[in-house]
Amino acid sequence: MLLADATFIGAAGPVRGRDAIETMLRDILIVYDDGTPRTKHVTTNIAIEIDEEAGSADSRSYFTVLQALPELALQPIVSGRYQDRFARRDGRWRFVERRVRTDLVGDVSRHLRPADADQ
Repeated sequence: MLLADATFIGAAGPVRGRDAIETMLRDILIVYDDGTPRTKHVTTNIAIEIDEEAGSADSRSYFTVLQALPELALQPIVSGRYQDRFARRDGRWRFVERRVRTDLVGDVSRHLRPADADQ
């Protein structure tokens, strides 16, 4: 429900709705035998501005993605910023939009599928 009507905006452009966001992530991420991409996303410097009367909120934060594999020492692989918008609907907070801005990229060869993998 949290992402049901959300728009995710990343390098590949906007994707709308929970199912489309999930499909996009499944298409680009490498998933290992344990069912995960073997990453941890660390979110810091979170600033949230809430408008209770309007039932809306905006937030901004930094993210760092760490990855480790048996043959890969724990290391940061990408970092950047999130800009999020939220709305309260039926008494519950939900994402309206997540905009991802990548600042630094390391070795993502074990995290992201090659862009031309399905061509």
